[in-house]
Amino acid sequence: MKRLLVAAALVGAMTVSALAIELPPDIAKRGSLKVALVPNYPPMEFRDPATNALSGFDIDLGEAIGRKLGVKIEWTETSFAEFMPSISTGRVDAILSGFTDYASRHEIASFVDYLRSGPKFFVQQSRASEFKDMAALCGKKVGASRRTMFPAEIEKWSQKNCGSNPIQFVGTDGSADARTQLRQGRIDAAVQGNETLPYLMDLEPGTYAPVGDPFATQFTGIALPVKEKALQQAMLEAVDALIADGTYRTLLAKWKLNDNGLEKATINAGQ
Repeated sequence: MKRLLVAAALVGAMTVSALAIELPPDIAKRGSLKVALVPNYPPMEFRDPATNALSGFDIDLGEAIGRKLGVKIEWTETSFAEFMPSISTGRVDAILSGFTDYASRHEIASFVDYLRSGPKFFVQQSRASEFKDMAALCGKKVGASRRTMFPAEIEKWSQKNCGSNPIQFVGTDGSADARTQLRQGRIDAAVQGNETLPYLMDLEPGTYAPVGDPFATQFTGIALPVKEKALQQAMLEAVDALIADGTYRTLLAKWKLNDNGLEKATINAGQ
C-alpha cells in the first residue's frame, strides 16, 4: 500500500509539473503543438539513415519540451522558404529546426533562444597546412549557403581583416552544396555553423579541418508567432526547466554541443 501511495504521489507531481506552465487555451485543448522543421541539418535535425526516423538535438529537445508542457509534438516537415509563412498564417505553432534568431525576423516571429552558435571557416584536411590562421583565407574562394546570413558575416569579416585582398564569396544551395564544392576543389574554404562541424567531422573523418574560431555570435531559437505571448512564456519556462533539471546538458553532451549551451533561455537575443 505504501508503494502504491508513493507511486500515486509521484504521478500526481509529474502531472502538476507538466500543467504548471500555462499554455494558450486552443493549444491546451488540442493537446499538441504543431512544430515545423526541415530534417537536413545534422546534428540538429535529420532522418536516421538506418531507420528513417527523425533524429537530432532539436528532435530530442522538442520531445522533452512537449513532456514539460504536457502536450504531444506534431512534427511538420516543410521547406526553409515556408518557415515564416507557416508561422504568420498559423499553419504551425512553432519552428524548431536549427533556425537562427535574427532581428530582421522579429516582425513575424519571436524567438526563444536555446543555443549559441556562430559561423566558422573550414577547409579540406588535405590543404590544412595552407590555412594555419584565418588571415590565409583572404583572397580565397569561400562558399556558404546563400539562404543564411553567412554571406553578410563573411563580407563583414573580410572587410575588417583582408583589406585590398578580399575573400571571393561563392553562394551555394545550402551547406551540403558548400561541402560538395569544397571536396571538388571548386572553392578553397566553406562556412557553416560551428554547432554542426564536430558531428560532420566524425561522420567524414579526415575530410575537413576547422580554421580559427567562430567569427560572429548567433543564437538559435524556437520561432513563435509574435502575438502569442503566452506561448512564448510557456516555451521559455519549459526550456529553463530542462536546463534546471539537467536534461538540457544531457542532450548537449549526447550531440557534442557542449560548447554551444546557454545557462538560461532568452527571447529575441539575436541581432
